[in-house]
Amino acid sequence: MHEARLSGERAARLVALLAERERTLAVAESLTGGLVVARIVSVPGASAVLTGGVVAYATQLKHTLLGVDAALLAERGAVDAEVARQMADRVRNVCAVNGRAADLGLATTGVAGPDPQDGHPPGTVHLGIASARGIRAVSLELTGSRAEIRAQTVDALIEEALAELAEPISTGAE
Repeated sequence: MHEARLSGERAARLVALLAERERTLAVAESLTGGLVVARIVSVPGASAVLTGGVVAYATQLKHTLLGVDAALLAERGAVDAEVARQMADRVRNVCAVNGRAADLGLATTGVAGPDPQDGHPPGTVHLGIASARGIRAVSLELTGSRAEIRAQTVDALIEEALAELAEPISTGAE
């Protein structure tokens, strides 16, 4: 119960920080299957900052819906840091509102288990973070059950989003 409360507090901090800075968020999820968006929308006021989310569970959907490079997916599979980067970057435009891309794009891809995927063991996870600062990936090796790996992934992504917003994102208007 304590972990769930802390996790909810982190999501609330993320929503508050985005609202304070008048920034928006879009999320592309694979192994988390909507858990990131669910965590964010559990926070009152999330509608002011979350433009949308895409669950691209099938590898092909990462290409057809999000625009992840087909050759990259064919060569490396979906469990890859560059795939996470492209998912995070592309979801910003996929979830654009009134022609305005989301300010922050987040993505998850990896293996929750119980079986390996694309030669990667369960717990291999890549997070994508895209903002005005640039696009980056964070790779994790998690342990636990399928549910635990997915929950740890959500927590880690929210922490990375908070880190991305630790300094104000320049609008270029200063």
